[in-house]
Amino acid sequence: MHLVKRFGSAFLLLAGMLLLTACPSQTTISKINADPGRYRNKEVAIVGNVTDSYGVLGNGAYEIDDGTGRLWVVTRRGVPSRGARVGAKGHVYNGFQFGGRTFGTVLEETARSSKQR
Repeated sequence: MHLVKRFGSAFLLLAGMLLLTACPSQTTISKINADPGRYRNKEVAIVGNVTDSYGVLGNGAYEIDDGTGRLWVVTRRGVPSRGARVGAKGHVYNGFQFGGRTFGTVLEETARSSKQR
């Protein structure tokens, strides 16, 4: 019985560590804009309101304002409507080009959750 408890505890600890390392860290847009190189090749999460969006044939870009700053998010899943509360996670890139337009720092979306107001 003692061995089962030790094995169970070790399994729970290992599972918890794996779950925590798989989740991207939520950060503020001001931190990303202040030092985009720090977030390069890392998955980050941001939450804010959509202030602007453009989409064509399922691709597009939308701008999120979290109260600390604004950041463009590029997506291949369609864009949320203006005013929507959105949580986006993805990878940060500099000098991103989309639709003939160059964006300074952007988040390339890998997942999104949204809530309409």
